[in-house]
Amino acid sequence: MSQIRVLALGLIRDGNRVFVSQGYDPARQLTFYRALGGGVEFGEPSIKALQREFWEELQAPLTDIEYLGCLENIFVYNGKPGHEIIQLYRCRFADPKFYQLESVSFKEGERQKLALWVDVERFLQGELILYPEDCHRYL
Repeated sequence: MSQIRVLALGLIRDGNRVFVSQGYDPARQLTFYRALGGGVEFGEPSIKALQREFWEELQAPLTDIEYLGCLENIFVYNGKPGHEIIQLYRCRFADPKFYQLESVSFKEGERQKLALWVDVERFLQGELILYPEDCHRYL
């Protein structure tokens, strides 16, 4: 039986660009992007999960954290159905060095991942895919 995952994700915007993680669906041979963050653990407030995930993955403390809303994401990844409830936050990096970087490699479990700055217009015009799709309205 599949589980519903609860995630805390942070949208970090700097001018006309947004900081996102790059993903790839091998079954559909599709590159996509998602705001950074991760799973909320039992008993953990989602804002704390957001801070913990950014620290674990990037050693990046956050500031100016503002709750945006709750999104539901029902999807198929690598041929398997998934269901997520996402607590979405707008936030900023506390350390200005992250605004100078073009991209950052990090580990998510055993997988090597890439986070990078992407021009918002590339998502809004449909050139690149941002999941969950409801994130577009918060860009």
